[in-house]
Amino acid sequence: MQNQVKTFLFLTILTGILLFFGSLVGGRVGLIFAFILALVMNLGSYWFSDKIVLAMYRAREIPYEEMPFLHQMVEELSAKANIPKPKIYLLPQDVPNAFATGRDPKHAVVAVTAGILKILSPEELKGVLAHELGHIKNRDILIQTIAATVAGTIMFVADIVKWGVLLGFGSDDEDAPNPIVALVVAIIAPFAAMLVQMAISRSREYLADETGARLCGNPEYLASALEKLDAYSRNMIAEANPATAHMFIVNPLNGQSLANLFSTHPPIEDRVRRLRSMHF
Repeated sequence: MQNQVKTFLFLTILTGILLFFGSLVGGRVGLIFAFILALVMNLGSYWFSDKIVLAMYRAREIPYEEMPFLHQMVEELSAKANIPKPKIYLLPQDVPNAFATGRDPKHAVVAVTAGILKILSPEELKGVLAHELGHIKNRDILIQTIAATVAGTIMFVADIVKWGVLLGFGSDDEDAPNPIVALVVAIIAPFAAMLVQMAISRSREYLADETGARLCGNPEYLASALEKLDAYSRNMIAEANPATAHMFIVNPLNGQSLANLFSTHPPIEDRVRRLRSMHF
C-alpha cells in the first residue's frame, strides 16, 4: 500500500512538471498538449514501461537451456523471497550491471549485462540477483520503471523545445512562447525530474541491499560485488540513458563527472559499510 501511494504521488509530481512545462511554453494550447501527453504516458508507462526499457537496451530473454545455472540461482532466491520466479533478460553490454523491472512480482524481469556474468564470482552474482529480487519483493520495480519512462519523456520534450528555441522555430508566430522562458524551462525540467528520481531511488537501494543480503544469506556476497561493479563502472563508458540510471544496481554513469552531481544512487562506500555491519 505504501508503494502504491508513492507511485501515485510520483506520477502526480511528474505530471505536474509536464503540465507546468506545457503551459509556460505553449500557453493554453501547450497545456492541452501536455495534458494529453501526460494521460497517454501515465497509462502507457503502467502497462508497457518495462517493455520500453528492455527494448531501449536491446535486451533478450535468456532460455533456461542457455544458462541453467543462472535460472537455478534465480529460482532458489525467488523461493526464499516467496515471489514468482521472474523472467531473465540479457543486455548486450560489456559494462557489468543489472536491474529489475515490471509492474508487479507476477510480471517481473531481472536483467543482467553480458559484462556482469564475466567478472563476478558465483557468490557475488548471487548477491546481485538477490538485490534485484529484493526490489521485486519490496515492490519497487513499478515506480522505478515508471520513473524511467516519465523522466525520459520529459527530457525528450525538453530537448525538442530547447532546439526549437535555439533554431528559431515559431518565432514569427504571435502566440509563440517567450524564447527565454521556454529555454529556461527546457533546461530546468529534466533536472526537476531527476531530483524526484533521486529522492525515491536512494532509500529503496538501501532497503534492497538489506533484503538481498538476507535472501542470499551472506552480506559479503553483495558488498564484494558492489565494490567490483563500482570499480568497473568508473573506468568504462556505459551505453545508458540518464532517465534509466536509477534502475541499475550501480550508477551506470559513474564515469561521467557531471552525472555524479545528480547521482540517483547512494555512495557505494555507504552501502558496503551498511552491508558489512549486518549480523544475522
